[in-house]
Amino acid sequence: MDLFPLARPLIGLLDPETAHGLTLQALRMGLGPRPRAADPALLAVDVLGLHFENPLGIAAGFDKNGEVPDAMLAMGMGFAEVGTVTPLPQAGNPRPRIFRLPAHRAVINRLGFNNQGHAALKRRLEARRARPGIIGVNIGANKDSADRIADYEAGIRAFEGLASYFTVNISSPNTPGLRALQNRAELETLVARVLAARKGNTPVLLKIAPDLGPDELADIAEVALAQGLDGLIVSNTTIARGDLVSGVHAQETGGLSGAPLLAMSTAVLADIYRLTGGRLPLIGVGGISNGRDAYMKIRAGASLLQLYSALTYEGPGLIARIKRELAACLEADGFAHLTDAVGADVT
Repeated sequence: MDLFPLARPLIGLLDPETAHGLTLQALRMGLGPRPRAADPALLAVDVLGLHFENPLGIAAGFDKNGEVPDAMLAMGMGFAEVGTVTPLPQAGNPRPRIFRLPAHRAVINRLGFNNQGHAALKRRLEARRARPGIIGVNIGANKDSADRIADYEAGIRAFEGLASYFTVNISSPNTPGLRALQNRAELETLVARVLAARKGNTPVLLKIAPDLGPDELADIAEVALAQGLDGLIVSNTTIARGDLVSGVHAQETGGLSGAPLLAMSTAVLADIYRLTGGRLPLIGVGGISNGRDAYMKIRAGASLLQLYSALTYEGPGLIARIKRELAACLEADGFAHLTDAVGADVT
């Protein structure tokens, strides 16, 4: 993410991972902008037992180690999700592993859950315990784990009492075999064990891929409802390419995010809303770059939203613009409140 518009040409010349590291450093130093006005009342959302001042959150992957969640909240985000975090630190895949596709406003990454592990994130979250703000923790499994489900259980135990909610990430394409946990038999076991590891009532959400077929989506919806998951995040990055992107880096291995993911992820979002009958809160993520995109996700069934890739191109001013445009869309269609529009396009 580019904090300084005047530096954008220079930032664009840097390796994406280097640029990201400099952004985190600037945020740690308190150099990010601050919102100038309160959020419109019609954007407030009460869901998951939590009150969100607005529905817009920073997606997992931006702040893997929980270094700057409060800075993101201060810039106007309604919530921040940190991670993906694994029990043990791991380096991830070799660099280069992030690729910009500026002509498509897209990014391909194959990071591979690079992070500092549970202990480092726990220290940071404990240090901010008294501060306000909704912080989700996205948990994952180490690449070489002998029992990946046990890694998710460990994540619940490590961060319960520190996380506002949990995201169980089984949909990253960059850990071999991880997406197999979305298959019904494996998913039933995973969800049962994860929920059993939870001592309190911290919401647990599942993050799914956009590349699933109708039968797989139906299985996920049935398991989520039957076993009592608190919500779903739709969706992670896609391994599809086809005619979504072209040119330099288009065929790099990894997950594709950004504008090309909008239509695919929104269609899956609507399918999940329909399959769950609107009974589960959904977080819509994938391709949001303006208020109209955000509104599309709301009408497809999302109660909350997340973005990341668009910020790398637009900078933090995008946050206020999306909220302003989303509020205008709601008002233009006669909705008194965001929740009134959730699922409006799903039949």
